[in-house]
Amino acid sequence: MNFKHLRYFWTVAKAGGVVRAGEQLHTTPQTLSGQIRLLEEWLGHDLFRKRGRGLELTSEGRVALGYAEQIFALGDELEQSVKLARNQARPLEFRVGVADSVAKSVAYHLLEPALAPDLGRPVHMLCHEGKFPELIAQLSLNRLDLVLADEPVSKKIGVKAFNHQLGVSGMSFLCSPALRSQLKGDFPGCLQGAPMLIQGPMSSVRQQLDHWLNKHQLRPRLVGEFDDSALMNAFGRKGRGVFTSPTVLDAETTSQYGVEVIGRSTELVEEFFAISVERRITHPCVAAMTRTAKADLFGKYQ
Repeated sequence: MNFKHLRYFWTVAKAGGVVRAGEQLHTTPQTLSGQIRLLEEWLGHDLFRKRGRGLELTSEGRVALGYAEQIFALGDELEQSVKLARNQARPLEFRVGVADSVAKSVAYHLLEPALAPDLGRPVHMLCHEGKFPELIAQLSLNRLDLVLADEPVSKKIGVKAFNHQLGVSGMSFLCSPALRSQLKGDFPGCLQGAPMLIQGPMSSVRQQLDHWLNKHQLRPRLVGEFDDSALMNAFGRKGRGVFTSPTVLDAETTSQYGVEVIGRSTELVEEFFAISVERRITHPCVAAMTRTAKADLFGKYQ
């Protein structure tokens, strides 16, 4: 395969047309079209079809684009590795995106091992928070090494990425001691009519929680919905309502917010994933994270 032809194809697919791609590559649209035609002949399939004034990928083109993404990502890794080999004192850059639905405490515990001194050289972590789809898009463009999320990336998205499960946790229900003294009965019956703080509709736990409450025929009084779990916990600390948190954080949450666990459920689970373009984890920071998560943070809950 002529990788120059593949690079031209990749650039046209990203730019959305030969004119804009030609401007980026400083070549003519005619040259680009001719080079891509040679690649199509070599593969035996059309990679683009006309759509209005632009181009769109065929099904074979989408497959080819996925492989091209991996090939050029590996090329970038090779370049970076060679550069780092020249100067081992240079920090290892680790670019990670954290989905905003992931609890900050969980994100900290998952990311902290990436800065461990036993990795052999210093690490420079670049941490970004955002919406899950936006972070996956950045990952596909090789602008991130990893995305931390509480849901796996779907094949329907059309991005070549791999899900590495870090762990699973049940959910605990917590509230302030003052509010607990006002609740009637044992868990989960004590939730009937109780003030409650819940995750926003985009959270992976929200649908589970709604289903769980319906299953147990519980109708708490909804006080607030939160995308930010730390803000929800802060309201919970002030006794504004019962709230949920991953069971793996029980000791930390009760200590930090002065609340108590009133019950737990293994029917409600939150999964955590490290999503990368690597099928096999090779980045030392990601390897340290997955190893520590499975052994320490989630080990006793597996």
